[in-house]
Amino acid sequence: MDSFGSNCCCIWRCLQIDVTAPITRVFLTLKVENAGTSEVSEVLLAFPPTEAEHLAILKASVAEGKRKKKTYVPLSVNPSESPDAPNGARLYSVSLRSPLKSGEATTVEAFYVLTHLLEPFPAEISQSEAQLVYYRDSATLLSPYHIVEQITSIKTPSNKVESFTSVDPTSRVGSELRYGPYHDHGPYSYSPVIVHFENNNPFAVVEELVREIEISHWGSLQIRDHYKLKHAGARHKGVFSRLVHEILRIILTYLFHVHFQSELEIEPRYPLFGGWKATFTIGYGLPLQDFLFESHDGRRYLNFSFGCPLIETMVDDLTVKVSLIDQWFIILSKNYFALLLQVILPEGSRNPTAAVPFPVDQHLEVVISTLKHSK
Repeated sequence: MDSFGSNCCCIWRCLQIDVTAPITRVFLTLKVENAGTSEVSEVLLAFPPTEAEHLAILKASVAEGKRKKKTYVPLSVNPSESPDAPNGARLYSVSLRSPLKSGEATTVEAFYVLTHLLEPFPAEISQSEAQLVYYRDSATLLSPYHIVEQITSIKTPSNKVESFTSVDPTSRVGSELRYGPYHDHGPYSYSPVIVHFENNNPFAVVEELVREIEISHWGSLQIRDHYKLKHAGARHKGVFSRLVHEILRIILTYLFHVHFQSELEIEPRYPLFGGWKATFTIGYGLPLQDFLFESHDGRRYLNFSFGCPLIETMVDDLTVKVSLIDQWFIILSKNYFALLLQVILPEGSRNPTAAVPFPVDQHLEVVISTLKHSK
């Protein structure tokens, strides 16, 4: 049983790229056919070096059923290698639910997110200037397979596009650029394109996020998030940085309850221009019974997300710190570029462990605290 090789082909490919926000989102649809003689169990996805170093999320699925009964079944995705891949390219294998026999075809849908990919140009602007950014990609998909037909569409925030590379056939309708359809491209074909367009969205980046979670004996879960936030867009130009037509104000917060969730809106003391930074802390409490459960062996476990709740915001470093009062605590770290999560467990907790959906570094430490101080 083999993965897809040179004797297999991609019948059709559609790539939808969304650059309307600071974070680039890509939806990829591949219809692949086994043109070989042996069964195949996986499909390979290739990323050029310019995208590989910015890849934050990659998911794949296959659709089952039709119309209203249509559901998407997730597929396993793992790093892979190929001796034929270009230098710096990164490959991932998508495991199929069942092997494809000779002549069979299937459609795989992938979704991936790229961060820090949009490049502000010019790099410095004044308060009254619009922010322009570069997006670099390929009109054709970098793939280890022969592609019979493919289309690439790029959606920008508005129709204000300064320039774009044309690879015939290329069309533009409003805020959408369309490359293709292209026919019969060989493996690892690459046609670089650059799109220069206006994107005035705030490029919010959390350089460091420290999350502290304390489990109370009194039935509550206390959360404190410490943020170091930066505007990573085009830098503010000029040495005189007073805000134009702005009156300074204290930080305002508004809490809204929408359906089954709460939304917090924060207005800082001053808006952030490119290159500016701000630090702040958000604290809140939650009912413990919604997050603490007991397993069949009598152990208790905390089920809580440690991602960043800010919308359209990138986190550069991810560290999860799970601690126990007067006992051990676990530190989990992942270099997303710095989220530190600290979970303080009740006194008397023993043998702490953590289960997370991605590889992390773990180590144990001891914390001792009193009513007046801790260390």
